[in-house]
Amino acid sequence: MKLKLVLPKGSLQEATIAIFRKAGFHLGVSSRSYSLDIDDPELEGMWIRAQEIPRYVERGIFDAGLTGFDMIMESQAEVVEVEELVYAKQGLGKVRWVLAVHQNAPFQSVHDLQGKRVATELVGVTRRYLEQRGVEAEVEYSWGATEAKVPQLVDAIVEATETGNTLRANGLRIIETVLETTTRLIANRDSWADPWKRTKIESLAVLLQGAIRAERMVGLKMNVHRDHLAAVLGLLPAMKNPTIAPLSDADWVAVETIIDEDQVKVLIPQLRRAGAQGIIEYPLNKVIP
Repeated sequence: MKLKLVLPKGSLQEATIAIFRKAGFHLGVSSRSYSLDIDDPELEGMWIRAQEIPRYVERGIFDAGLTGFDMIMESQAEVVEVEELVYAKQGLGKVRWVLAVHQNAPFQSVHDLQGKRVATELVGVTRRYLEQRGVEAEVEYSWGATEAKVPQLVDAIVEATETGNTLRANGLRIIETVLETTTRLIANRDSWADPWKRTKIESLAVLLQGAIRAERMVGLKMNVHRDHLAAVLGLLPAMKNPTIAPLSDADWVAVETIIDEDQVKVLIPQLRRAGAQGIIEYPLNKVIP
């Protein structure tokens, strides 16, 4: 039996390949091929654009797939959202679809766009957003270069951004967030009801989430004299409790823990001052709580 899996080709492709590699899967990729080359005999499928994935999963052409929450909302596809996987093109974060206008425009909120024109690739979500706020505006599909259309062609745009840098570089100003989105592992409803397929999808979710969690964390090992153990342990955050193991010298122990990577630059000097020695930092592939 095989699980038919569809993955996003385009902006998310390289990040998806990296996450799958950390999860233990090797993906062979060719710019001329859309078939999914993966080193798991129970998986087969394709690479297609994220915008199309929810509908194909809904129809059962694929059992499961990765796409953005924004694409699920845009298509309004009826699928099972199995897992939120917080990674994007530029890093491990959320993407915002924002309402932006020219920096010199008088608009301060969505209500100022009554009767105006808005360009976006996320037409359905944008129209519903405006309708919910009682704003009547013309929403047109943008085929690309959306930032360049303000103010000559349209009054505002709804565009995806991770940092906002591209919008600012094009002289645009964000006035509201329309939608926050992350990558999602989704499943076809009938496939989710199948015991074998559900187990396979859930296993995939565990591995991918573990790989993403590991991207933010590192392992630390150190040797500590028992006289300094309380001081060192007082500095250490951990998923549960640090591992403490005796050394050949009964006065010393080995301490091992996992911490957020952004804490390392502050924590290591503190540990050294508290008496830790032989401190080793190492990367992680997967963290499964």
